[in-house]
Amino acid sequence: MAGSTSDEEFLLAVLNSTPVVAGVLTDRFADTAAARAWLAAAGGSGSEAELRHLLRVRPLLQEVVRGHQPPDVLGPELRDVARVPVLTDGHVRWTLNVPAEREMAVRAILAWDQLVKQSPGRLRPCANPKCHRFLVDHSKPNTARWCSMAVCGNRMKARRHYQRIRNDDAR
Repeated sequence: MAGSTSDEEFLLAVLNSTPVVAGVLTDRFADTAAARAWLAAAGGSGSEAELRHLLRVRPLLQEVVRGHQPPDVLGPELRDVARVPVLTDGHVRWTLNVPAEREMAVRAILAWDQLVKQSPGRLRPCANPKCHRFLVDHSKPNTARWCSMAVCGNRMKARRHYQRIRNDDAR
């Protein structure tokens, strides 16, 4: 599947398109024109139908990554999708056979599947309970917990520090 972003970057952008900003859940795809332009820049057509399919898949993927839903909920979105082998210059190349309006939604699902298989346990929600973002842990020990050390990591450490001080003062 063609695209100007890697599949991992694309998946994270889709998953992280509903961040909490100043304590309020927002939707980066709420501006339809901007969302369609983003889809076109990511390798899609930017059509309304394409956005509609992606918006249907996004919450399913978010719930699967959070562990609130089993991966089976993604099955209906893969109906009538096939990988077809094409022989080119003596090599087999696999192409995706999917209606154009569903291609980006299917790309997100396939990116999730590939990431889960190649890097199990590395895709996870941010450990900050007030955050709504996701991360892919590329650290060697697989210990990253926050979508951003500068934002969520710092906030969580500051909360723990404040709580320790309060508990010490209460004694």
